[in-house]
Amino acid sequence: MDRNVNIITDLDEKQLVLIKDIRFKGKHREEWKEIEQYLKQYVGNFYEIAETLDKIFISSDFPDEYANSENRIKLKGPVAKAKANASQGIAELVQIAKNEQYSENRKKRHQKDAKYGWYRYDVRFALPVYNDKCNKIERYNIYFANMLVRHADDGKKYLYDFLGIKKETSSPLES
Repeated sequence: MDRNVNIITDLDEKQLVLIKDIRFKGKHREEWKEIEQYLKQYVGNFYEIAETLDKIFISSDFPDEYANSENRIKLKGPVAKAKANASQGIAELVQIAKNEQYSENRKKRHQKDAKYGWYRYDVRFALPVYNDKCNKIERYNIYFANMLVRHADDGKKYLYDFLGIKKETSSPLES
């Protein structure tokens, strides 16, 4: 697993995951199949949220949900590209998750896989913006997302998806 990812703290003392490579453009269906394949390397692992010490497991349904959910299919342009490249920092995004919010399971089809409900956490990540002329990093755009975790009937919490990805309007990180 070749990744160029770090957890950093910004000037406001907030953590974010700095993803230093644009590996995926996120524009074509075929590329999302590649992203799904890439995510399979995480299956079977677990990562701990630093704030709550909860262990978040990665199950075999995560890559498919991440790459093929209704939410992802609706994404366009830079936000689709952001989600595609956020896949490189799954472990770090779980670690920096903040502001746990619980909600009960409302759909019958999730009776087993989310028997004990859902958790949402706030995460932030940054992606490079390249200067087209010299192909050097000009700055980093910062994105906010909700990390969605399901609490299954086996008592474990499983990473489900990243939703609501939005570019922050604050000043981008300068390289």
